[in-house]
Amino acid sequence: MISSLSLTIEKHFCGETLVDVAIFTEAEKCSDDSSEVTATSTIKKNCCKDEIDVIDGLSEITVNSFEDLDTIQQHVLIAYSYTYIHLFEDLPNLVIPHKDYLPPKLIKDIHVLDETYLI
Repeated sequence: MISSLSLTIEKHFCGETLVDVAIFTEAEKCSDDSSEVTATSTIKKNCCKDEIDVIDGLSEITVNSFEDLDTIQQHVLIAYSYTYIHLFEDLPNLVIPHKDYLPPKLIKDIHVLDETYLI
């Protein structure tokens, strides 16, 4: 989509100094841009200039098919797509071996009875 985009870049110079740059819009002119006719009919010389750069985008987009590729490119594309698809495998279901096991109920505290303590 970006390759088919056309741009217009407009630059406004006063003398040799760049005053404004605009993309898609018109550049702002400086106040001395228009030539004036005074009452004594002297014409002021215009020192400003505009430059317009037009960057044309593609008018036609070419779509290549799989058969247009070389055999090496086809093999690389197939290998890449195969490894990318199998890169994200599902995790196996977790098997909890003691899911239904209930520990026996303790009647007496065996550690206290045997006087074994962890330090």
